[in-house]
Amino acid sequence: MTARTHDAFAFASLVTVAVYYPPSSLNLLTLFAAIVGNNIGALVPDMDSAGNRLWDLLPAGNFLGRIFKRIFYKHRTLSHSLIGLFLIYKGLLWLLPKILNLNFIDAKIVIYSILIGYISHLLSDSFTKEGLPLLFPLRVNFGIPPIARLRITTGKWVEKYLIFPGVWIGLFVFIYYNQGKLSEILRLVGG
Repeated sequence: MTARTHDAFAFASLVTVAVYYPPSSLNLLTLFAAIVGNNIGALVPDMDSAGNRLWDLLPAGNFLGRIFKRIFYKHRTLSHSLIGLFLIYKGLLWLLPKILNLNFIDAKIVIYSILIGYISHLLSDSFTKEGLPLLFPLRVNFGIPPIARLRITTGKWVEKYLIFPGVWIGLFVFIYYNQGKLSEILRLVGG
């Protein structure tokens, strides 16, 4: 999938999880950090690709991207596996409390938001012809549906004209039917 499809799918996933598992407290800084974190989480699995949009956002990103590409040696390996997900989770548990001001930002909500973006990336990539190496280093790829010929090709017309707009339409319909629950969550921010 392309970065914009991953971003849309991650945000839709974040909103969906928030409706079914609403936070007990939320402030504006945590909400902002959660949305930004969700977007970053949606891009992190592709850090093994030098052309990842995440590298464009960082100082010396192109240089770092080339280094990471050499470390991973191939796209869709460790970062697209269950081991990669676990390592990112453990890394976030260690890193975020050290860099966030915990007096103002709820690190737990931000970690979950990043992971929702990360998992949504893996889920959406499972619909592509390449599938996912969930059990990396084993060379077995998983995809939905199990027959690769029935899956989509990244960046082609199905993604551009059906999947991407479909995610946004689905999100707007979901928001419409759950606006009461979402309003309650937003009220937490206001006071």
